[in-house]
Amino acid sequence: MGSQGGFYQSKEFLDLVKSIGEARSKAEEDRIVLNEIETLKRRISEPDIPKRKMKEYIIRLVYIEMLGHDASFGYIHAVKMTHDDSLLVKRTGYLAVTLFLNEDHDLIILIVNTIQKDLKSDNYLVVCAALNAVCKLINEETIPAVLPQVVELLGHPKEAVRKKAIMALHRFYQKSPSSVSHLISNFRKGLCDNDPGVMGATLCPLFDLIAQDVNSYKDLIISFVSILKQVAERRLSKAYDYHQMPAPFIQIKLLKILALLGSGDKQASETMYTVVGDIFRKCDSSSNIGNAVLYECICCVSSIYPNTKLLGSAADAISRFLKSDSHNLKYMGIDALGRLIKISPEIAEQHQLAVIDCLEDPDDTLKRKTFELLYKMTKSTNVEVIVDRMIDYMISINDNHYKTEIASRCVELAEQFAPSNQWFIQTMNKVFEHVGDLVNIKVAHNLMRLIAEGFGEDDDNADSKLRSSAVESYLHILGEPKLPSVFLQVICWVLGEYGTADGMFSASDVTGKLCDVAEAYSSNETVKAYAVTALTKIYAFEIAAGRKVDMLPECQSLMEELLASHSTDLQQRAYELQAVIGLDVHAVECIMPPDASCEDIEVDKGLSFLDGYIQEAIEKGAQPYIPESECSGLLNMGNFRNQDHHESSHGLRFEAYELPNPAVQSRVPQALIPSTEMVPVPEPMYPRETYQTPVSSIPSNPSNAGSVELKLRLDGVQQKWGRPTYTPETSTSNSTSQKSVNGASAVNSTRETYASRKPQVEISHEKQKLAASLFGGSSKPEKRPATAHKVSKASNHMVEKSHAPNSSMEVASEKAAPAQPPPDLLDLGEPTATSTAPSLDPFTQLEGLLDTTQDASAANSATTASRSPDVMALLYADTPIGIHNKDGADLLSGLSNPSVTNMAGATASARPRPTQSSSKGSNPKDSLEKDALVRQMGVNPSSQNPNLFKDLLG
Repeated sequence: MGSQGGFYQSKEFLDLVKSIGEARSKAEEDRIVLNEIETLKRRISEPDIPKRKMKEYIIRLVYIEMLGHDASFGYIHAVKMTHDDSLLVKRTGYLAVTLFLNEDHDLIILIVNTIQKDLKSDNYLVVCAALNAVCKLINEETIPAVLPQVVELLGHPKEAVRKKAIMALHRFYQKSPSSVSHLISNFRKGLCDNDPGVMGATLCPLFDLIAQDVNSYKDLIISFVSILKQVAERRLSKAYDYHQMPAPFIQIKLLKILALLGSGDKQASETMYTVVGDIFRKCDSSSNIGNAVLYECICCVSSIYPNTKLLGSAADAISRFLKSDSHNLKYMGIDALGRLIKISPEIAEQHQLAVIDCLEDPDDTLKRKTFELLYKMTKSTNVEVIVDRMIDYMISINDNHYKTEIASRCVELAEQFAPSNQWFIQTMNKVFEHVGDLVNIKVAHNLMRLIAEGFGEDDDNADSKLRSSAVESYLHILGEPKLPSVFLQVICWVLGEYGTADGMFSASDVTGKLCDVAEAYSSNETVKAYAVTALTKIYAFEIAAGRKVDMLPECQSLMEELLASHSTDLQQRAYELQAVIGLDVHAVECIMPPDASCEDIEVDKGLSFLDGYIQEAIEKGAQPYIPESECSGLLNMGNFRNQDHHESSHGLRFEAYELPNPAVQSRVPQALIPSTEMVPVPEPMYPRETYQTPVSSIPSNPSNAGSVELKLRLDGVQQKWGRPTYTPETSTSNSTSQKSVNGASAVNSTRETYASRKPQVEISHEKQKLAASLFGGSSKPEKRPATAHKVSKASNHMVEKSHAPNSSMEVASEKAAPAQPPPDLLDLGEPTATSTAPSLDPFTQLEGLLDTTQDASAANSATTASRSPDVMALLYADTPIGIHNKDGADLLSGLSNPSVTNMAGATASARPRPTQSSSKGSNPKDSLEKDALVRQMGVNPSSQNPNLFKDLLG
């Protein structure tokens, strides 16, 4: 490299790079860098340093920062280099400051003046360097300082300057949209620039603008289609080719824009069909960039109004992706297939074997993407196979985050498409048993609500069968050594509500199991609380049925233990259990009616049941209740009276000290004369909770205050008594489910299938069977109609969650006169979300008077303009391209399958009735009878009869 080194750097700098590259440890590298920092600190502070040396020092500082060390001592020298007259030094300084500083750094203010001067330079290289710094360093406060110069540069003769000026305006829009809202028309003009680079740079800000307001840019569809057609026909210079693809990045950006503009608009989509079909035919799939353009075409086809030919071309491209040996292309194929099945579910059946291969692929990312595809194509005919596969995969992975996601999907699919009650209970048991601690508590509440409410078809027999099946399976599962806490809560609640409802199991059998749960999980207070409440319910139901209650010894010892517990919650539940056992039949029937977990509670907000007590207290001399609206007025009147009479009073004073200002007495209006009666002072017109006193409204001179009243600002502070002054608002949004479009017909049936790729390999019988299970039956999305729930049960939990990415919209066809300036097309308004504040339940203040078991059965579920000219024709087009639009545009009603919901009772009403119940292992009824027999005999089963003990444990 010579004595001076290569690339015009000194040998010393090259030795530094070499020594760092040869360092054997991080400690050695740090030692070398720290020595270099000390050397640079000493040399950079020397006077009269040559420009070439200073430039090298700054580059070495950049290298130090890249290695993760602090070089802030040299930042000011990089800022000084931006003032230099030498082009090389100035550009080096700009490069350094863009790497060193951020938009909020204190040194930014020192280079704003330099940037303003350089933006007016005659050398376009200096202007480009300044524009690079503008995009990186200018913040929202300094935008007005450079905005006029940047706008002037949009007409610069050099295309590189115009391109960077567009990029700077785009950055300003991202930082502060309001600062460039009056300059949106410049982006439209940039689309008509003679240079393709400037036009390509304009597509980025236009994409952001169209994403915010689609209807304002419908008039540009013809221009975008014309540009895309010219690019696909290779009308651009060879300099824009990449891997023999004509300007692929411009094509991708244009396809993204057309997908936004054509979504739900039939007339606009018809304008795009021809050019998108040309790209499908001309695109080279042998390179990665060609596949990227093909993938973007598929995304565009899945967003715009469906077209049969384009869907066929997209299916062919997906077939090539799935047949590839590259995992990346397979991933793209699975993702693209998931987009198209929303429009045409038949497409997935053509690639069923390919989907199964991806499901069994060792690549975990590809497997996860395949499960997402199966989730989207689940229906009642294949739900069992898909959910079982998802559960098996969920058990095999260690990623808790993804486990939680798969568990929620399994629960959702089971609630939506369960073929029988028995399968639904078994599936939920598997999910809770393996990932119970990762499942959202709302899922457990939804399951309990579903078991309690049934299926809403007024079929009590089917509901009782569901509950009996759940009780039987839960009694068998309690023999497992370790169960999640959430699952145990569900088990205890179900056993307490329905353990003895059908008479299959006796009270002693169920209570014995519950005592075992409380003993085995003694450290978990929540599980013990659920178990004690379940015991209370069972004994109460026994008393109400007129049967004799025989408390087992272990239950008696558990209750005695909890009566002395340090936990007040457990202690209260134990006292309630003790009290319930001593009540008579009529009292128990009143306080704990059977199967009343879903009955509506009539809330008496006025607390009328306390009227007698209040009247009796008033007769004995108690003061009546004063409303809050009058209470503040009385307090103010009391303050005025105290101010007038405190001079003559010699007793104890309990009011606050007055302000240390003798003029405070002038605050009392002359019209207010003390009297012997308390006259309420009315409140202001606005509510007390939202009252705010502006600082400017308080007079600086207290003597001139007049009737201005100083109050404590209590808005936003939660009160402990009276009406709440702060309630969190919950914004709710209603999503509209959309039906899938049946207008898209099936693709060409003569297309080669996946199996034709390897004709010499015989497909295994198991794989064919799995494919028939996944893709068999009708390909149309199925969803059983839900009937109304019982009158006495809550029915407001059916909420549909829309998966449709596109919503129908109307086409704006307004045209502006050519002589008028383009209007302001940027709509920055944000939709206002409606908020509802939850009402206050007075009974939350009286928890001791209510049944505490209602906490276990409560389930909370959240429901969830002018037309632009032919743009590129100025430079490239020989003849204008005319595209005839058809009249009678139809709006796309929806592109997605009916959505699924996470609520427990949403689709339970459409589930078929169970045929028979099945259990694994020994018969739990026989085991429970043996368990009860052993308890009555008072014999230790583990010591007397080992075989019987094994039977009891299952």
